[in-house]
Order: sequence, then C-alpha cells, then structure tokens
Amino acid sequence: MNNEEIKKQELLEDEESSIDFKKIFSDLLKYKKLYYKVLPIAFVLAAIYALSLPNYYSCTVKLAPELGSSAKAGGSLASLASSFGVNLGSAQQGADAINPTLYPDLMNSVDFKTDLFKVKVRREDDNQFFTYYDYLAKEQKLSWWSAGMKSFFDLFSSKEEESSKIDPFRLSKKQTDIVKAIDKNVVCDVDKKTFVITISVTDQDPLICATMADTVKTRLQKFITDYRTSKARVDYDYNLKLSREAKAKYEQARDRYAAYADSHRNVTSQNAQTKEADLQSEMQLQERIYQQVVAQLQQAEMKVQEETPAFTTLQSATVPVRKEGPKRAQMCLIFLFLAALGTTAWILYKEDDLKSLLGMD
Repeated sequence: MNNEEIKKQELLEDEESSIDFKKIFSDLLKYKKLYYKVLPIAFVLAAIYALSLPNYYSCTVKLAPELGSSAKAGGSLASLASSFGVNLGSAQQGADAINPTLYPDLMNSVDFKTDLFKVKVRREDDNQFFTYYDYLAKEQKLSWWSAGMKSFFDLFSSKEEESSKIDPFRLSKKQTDIVKAIDKNVVCDVDKKTFVITISVTDQDPLICATMADTVKTRLQKFITDYRTSKARVDYDYNLKLSREAKAKYEQARDRYAAYADSHRNVTSQNAQTKEADLQSEMQLQERIYQQVVAQLQQAEMKVQEETPAFTTLQSATVPVRKEGPKRAQMCLIFLFLAALGTTAWILYKEDDLKSLLGMD
C-alpha cells in the first residue's frame, strides 16, 4: 500500500516537472510587443463601445399594502410556513382574489402598460412635456450601431400609419414595441414573506425615471383600491339610490298631509278627520322607511371605508443624482482582460506550450 502511494506521488511530481514554466514565461516575453499593440487597441475599442452607450438612471419605490381580514389572520402562519418553503398563499385568497404576490402579473398586463401611454412627462433639462408613449418612441438615445441598424431596417419596412387610438386587444407594431420597452423599464417585485412591493423604473432621464416610478405606484394603489372596494361601492350606490327614492316619497307624503291639513283646518266632519289620519300615517310610514334606508346607507359608506386598503410607503420616489449605468470603467477592464487572455492563449498555442499546460504530452 505504501509502495502504491509512493508511485502515485512520483507520477504527480513527473507531471508537475513536465510543465516548463521558465519556457512559458520566456515565450510570453518574446511577444511583449504584441501586448503593447493589442491592449491599447482593445482599450480604444472598449472606450468607443462604452461611450456610445447612453446613460440610464434607476428609481425604486417600496410600499407595504394592508391585507384583507383573512390574510391578516393567516399572515403569521404563512410567514412561518414560507420560511420552511411551504406556500400558503391560496389560503389567504378568501378575502382577496388578487393578493400581493399577483401584483407583478397585474403590472405585466397589456391593459396596465397601455394605461401608461398618456402619462405626461418632461426631461430634467427641458420644460417641454411629452406623453410617455411619444417619449419612448421618439426621444430615446441609441448607440451608434443600434441607430444604424434601425435606419437600415427602416428602409425595408413599410411605413405604418400612426393611430391615436389605443386598443389593448389589437395593438399596432409600434405600440407593441413600446409595451415591450415599458416591460423592460418598469419592474415590480413582491417579497413573499413580508408582501413588501418594490417598483423599479429605469430610464435615460432622472426626472422621468422618478416621475414614472411615482405614477406606477399611484396607479397600482388605485387599481387595488378600486378592486377591494368594488362590491362595497356597488352596495353603497344601490343604497344611495334607495335613499333618494325614499326621501322623495317621504317629502311627497309630507306635502300631501300638510296641504290637506291646512285646507281642512276648520272642518270637523268624520270623513275629513279619517282622511287626515290616513295621510298622517302614510307620512309617518314613509319617514320610518327613509330613516331605515339612511341607516343602511351609512353602514354601506362605512363598509367602503373599511374595505379601502391603506398603503405604507417605505421608500418614496426620488430623482436619482447618480446614474445607474453603464459602468464604463468595468467594461474597459473586462475588454482588457479578455484581450490579454486571448493574446496569451494565442502565444501559448503558437509556441506549443498549451499541450504541456493541459497535460496532453
């Protein structure tokens, strides 16, 4: 057993000794002038590439929504279960068919994105306002190769008439491209444990970046509020209609009773007194009905307020001061590293040093 270990160790030493590092180093030194040529060229190309990319900024908004009653009851249990990899999200959907984990899918819908087309925005260094659609369609900076490719393909593409009408069911090619751009620029993420909503917006202008982040947050809140209170608002509108009708009937009955009582004030006949009593009873009945309907209306109004979700803004939209990218220095370093690595591999291949390094002798 010891002899076998000794043989293995000798084989390893032979393999290590077969790699002549001095020869490899001397071969690389022979081609040092090649490095002097390749690395500056790589740096210039990297600089041209990096400087051609437009700057972009990022703005992040965080908010925590108020959950439904059943979601509150099961919130602690779901959080505990999620820490063990168990998802209890379906159990929380008794109160809300759309729980916070589905908000990213909502924002990815075509309806939500096309609703952003008409948002008014302006650049930080300009007072002219654009719709977000026109800004993405006409005011975006492109790299020189992207602009060249766009001009080239535009020569062969048929011009499509621009339509001001937006139909999410049938979008034009241009509108579809803008939807894809929004999908890339606007990202929503929800923490499955805490249900904190994170909305990130990327744009070439810092003011538009912050404006759209705040707009998306506001529209998401409005949609959730409208959804959560939809049934309660229907009940409120119905009770409001009933209260108006009950009030009108009560006022009519009151006016009939008052008019009859005034016109028969000195009349003592039994027939007149009976008629007056009937009108008074009808007025009192309509008054009780009106009071009951008003009470129901107040309850429906309280229900709307109860179902209206509250949102806690954890991080508000702020105009970014520094650009998010591109990271030009990092790009240049990567280019230089790849150029040096490629040059070294070519030298080792030419001097037949790769075989010894790879153990192919």
